[in-house]
Amino acid sequence: MKVLLLNGSTRKNGCTYTALSEISTVLHAERIETEILQMGARPVRDCAGCGQCVGKGKCAFEDDMANDWIEKARESDGFVFGSPVYYAHPTGQMLSLLDRMFYAAGDAFSHKPGAAVLSARRGGTAASFDVLNKYFTIAQMPVVSSTYWNMVYGRTPDEVRQDLEGLQTMRNIGRNMAWLLKSIQAGREQGLGLPQTERTIRTNFIR
Repeated sequence: MKVLLLNGSTRKNGCTYTALSEISTVLHAERIETEILQMGARPVRDCAGCGQCVGKGKCAFEDDMANDWIEKARESDGFVFGSPVYYAHPTGQMLSLLDRMFYAAGDAFSHKPGAAVLSARRGGTAASFDVLNKYFTIAQMPVVSSTYWNMVYGRTPDEVRQDLEGLQTMRNIGRNMAWLLKSIQAGREQGLGLPQTERTIRTNFIR
């Protein structure tokens, strides 16, 4: 089993990475492979709404990491989306990338557990948490919870390491993710398949 951790920060080893690393350490202890993908400072295209991805399973734009990450997502069993908070919102790069990945390849995420993690100096975490969780609920992904909101606080990695409650929350995300992945695997071994999904009704409220 493998969990993909997406770091939406431009800083490679910053606060968000510190939180994701705490989760990764617990998952390794549970014998689950992890990989932290770094967004970095490279430009990321926004979704153009062009529809060229329909039925292809990949984004039409090939000049950033979107399609590489889609392929990694297909090979993964669970996900953690991490982002710093900018103006009470996840980073624009992170949201642009997720929009394109989910539009082009929602099947790579469907029915796989996901958790959102936010880091902030002070505020905006709850609003950002809500934004990231919506990707999970639209894609029929079980949402991995913890013992408090999935957040850490601090301006620097050293300050985040002083947020003992936040780090405890991260570790419990890792344990709950591991438990859920193992439960899904056990069900699969007993012949339990995925639920049948209805896709025929699209209500238009304009009359």
